Amino acid sequence: MFGFNQRELKILKRLNSPRKIQDFLNKLKINFEKKRETCLSPRMVLKKRRAYCIEGALLAAAALRLHGHKPLVVDLTANDRDEDHVITVFKQHGHWGAISKTNHAVLRYREPVYKTIRELVMSYFHEYFDDKGRKNLRSFTKPIDLSRFDKKNWMTSEEDVWYIPEYLADVPHQKIMSRAQIATLRKADKTELKAGDVVQFQKNKKKKQITNEQKNALS
Repeated sequence: MFGFNQRELKILKRLNSPRKIQDFLNKLKINFEKKRETCLSPRMVLKKRRAYCIEGALLAAAALRLHGHKPLVVDLTANDRDEDHVITVFKQHGHWGAISKTNHAVLRYREPVYKTIRELVMSYFHEYFDDKGRKNLRSFTKPIDLSRFDKKNWMTSEEDVWYIPEYLADVPHQKIMSRAQIATLRKADKTELKAGDVVQFQKNKKKKQITNEQKNALS
């Protein structure tokens, strides 16, 4: 089905709700791209067991598709001071929700309680700030149906699927604010900045130094 092998299908079939997909993504390690920049397909994410935002979004979209949803993603774009983010969107009970792979305590899963895509996107606005507290989210796309890339085997390719983020960068984006609104934005305060520092996975874990006395005790 969709080119996935039996092992992959076994995993994806278990992910039969947005909540289960999000829980699965949360358990995957963050792809810090230590050796090179990547844009892994869903197959390669399942193989390597790591992902960053767009890689997680692609896997979530593939899992949703397997269970009857359209594979839809939305590109959230920031100004030059910050990174863009990609979420997978889905609709339940007539309302939009989102699945999101991130290392931070915010910009995560959104319950399907939003009437419009804009309303959903704006739920990310106040937490989308940098280390100096500047709020940087600026625009978003309409939901993009990834089935347009089926001929390129985006779900099962063993090569990076850079054509997807390239496409997302080129499609029209809807602006969130006017220049006047941007000029009067309040920066996040110290408490918010502290909360923004919370991450799930540490990039560089410092190894504890073991003294000779401790070594002798262990030997």
